[in-house]
Amino acid sequence: MTTTSEPAVHGHVEDGWGKVADQFQANFEGTPGEVGAACCVYVGGRPVVDLWGGLADSETKRPWRADTIAIVASTTKGATAICAHLLAQRGELDLDAPVVDYWPEFGAGGKDQIPVRLLLSHQSGLPVVDGPLTLEQAYAWDPVIRALEAQKPEWQPGTEHVYHSITYGYLVGELVRRVSGKSLGTFFADEVAGPLGLNAWIGLPEEQEEKVARIEYAAPLSLEEMTAGMIETTGLDADTVTRWIQAVWGEGSIQARAGSLGGAFEVTSDLNAQRAYRAAEIPAGNMLTDARSLARMYAATVSDVDGVRLLDPETVERATEIQTDKTRMHGLPADLDLPADRSFNMSLGFWRACPPLPMAGPKSFGHPGSGGSVAFGEPDAEVGFGYVMNLWSFRTGEPRASSLAAAVRSCLG
Repeated sequence: MTTTSEPAVHGHVEDGWGKVADQFQANFEGTPGEVGAACCVYVGGRPVVDLWGGLADSETKRPWRADTIAIVASTTKGATAICAHLLAQRGELDLDAPVVDYWPEFGAGGKDQIPVRLLLSHQSGLPVVDGPLTLEQAYAWDPVIRALEAQKPEWQPGTEHVYHSITYGYLVGELVRRVSGKSLGTFFADEVAGPLGLNAWIGLPEEQEEKVARIEYAAPLSLEEMTAGMIETTGLDADTVTRWIQAVWGEGSIQARAGSLGGAFEVTSDLNAQRAYRAAEIPAGNMLTDARSLARMYAATVSDVDGVRLLDPETVERATEIQTDKTRMHGLPADLDLPADRSFNMSLGFWRACPPLPMAGPKSFGHPGSGGSVAFGEPDAEVGFGYVMNLWSFRTGEPRASSLAAAVRSCLG
């Protein structure tokens, strides 16, 4: 076992992977810098980089340890998609079948013809719940499901797309429950985390609380900074980006409403810090895990990991076919066109590599999370990658994660 020369960072780096270690250390020295973080890279089914460092809690000076876990927000969505594709691989879930074949009550409100694949690709027209819903109802699961059953699509399903920030997890999670008889968190524990020995939960047991890193927040971005970041990462012109932000994220827009879940998540306190939030199953956003587990999970979708292979190559090929290049983003002005690979390059539950999220190469697939975490797989080089941190920053194309991914690409040659 080797360690980096800086005392703040610990772990293992194989020969030829020093650029990732160097960048991980550099992230602590940058702006806004890291408080605590971890990064892991698997290649060919084994770890070549496994690093952690800094503080899990800057107030108490608790160090980030090898088994520290952090909440990873929408990076959770990739794990949820893997669960669905496991069922599809087994022949238990047909991605082209109507959702009502598995969930009959879903057909209310004119939704009886929506196929499963539209739920996975954010094209079903159900990014919001009219509500009102309380936080307690969101945690209870069934009240949200009843609301989604009654909900009418915001557009003709399959003709447009927009990010289903929270409802994605309930929609796909309920499908998994209907098919398997297990909640999403239980299915993930039994079929993914358990076989691979992951330090990962969607619905955290109380006995794991002592390992949780305390989330801290970098200074918020101004609208001008957000616009400049999107121009830089997407390569789109300033007028296009400005109109896109105003249309899709403006006050009262669908995307702005999508994160509230009918009012349930319109709270002033920090949900990430609450035991009740971490204990609930929110398959779109509350997995608690470490970088090692994320890398190991994605590695098992593209290679054998200690005798475990989650998805076969045919399943990965089907699961990662880009879907949002065929439909327009909902809410855009009629004369504004956004290429999928510059905005929302979504397959069946996974982002695909694109300029805003290049990952490890063009065949990469995975998911980023609010605040900066990201995890992905790359089938040709059999790469699994995971990065988690406890300083949440909302910069576009999060440079801490993107610089680590660039170092991985450099090491791969």
